[in-house]
Amino acid sequence: MQAMVDSSDGDLARAIAARTTGVAESAESELYRRFAPRVRLYGLRHLRDEDAARDLTQQVMLLVIEKLRGGDVRDADQIASFVLGVSRSMTTDMKRRDWRREKLREAFLPASMVAGPASDATLDIDRLETCLARLADRERMVVVLTFYAEKTGSEVGRELRLTDGNVRVIRHRAIERLRTCMTSGERSR
Repeated sequence: MQAMVDSSDGDLARAIAARTTGVAESAESELYRRFAPRVRLYGLRHLRDEDAARDLTQQVMLLVIEKLRGGDVRDADQIASFVLGVSRSMTTDMKRRDWRREKLREAFLPASMVAGPASDATLDIDRLETCLARLADRERMVVVLTFYAEKTGSEVGRELRLTDGNVRVIRHRAIERLRTCMTSGERSR
């Protein structure tokens, strides 16, 4: 192992390419130890996200070692340049992929689905109580058993002697009535 620490980057790359048992594994570990922190810093600088930088590090080092094992690196002495080039290429790909995802998200998802509730949003418990009281007994029981008792639709159906489909319909209608009551200020059915 000490011999690998004292080796040049090119020697490590050649040892990995030679695939000599025992030596290649040590060379891979040493190459990773030398270049992973550099790749991570490159990722932090260009991606500005720790998790993305760590992902980049794993992807780059995996690709570099695979290319070395396959003999696809032309000049082993230029391994540092190869690692930097792979880092640059993967960073560009990651940015492009994120940009495309954001464009698709903007095009197909309404902002109301993506945005969380406003920080000043509070639940009006009194209004909710009033709205719940205005539901029919069966609707109220389905809502309470589902959301308060945390029972599945099948369990609610068995308890109230309803089919699963009937429970889903009742729950859907009750939630819609609650939503209408809560948002419009309506306090009756």
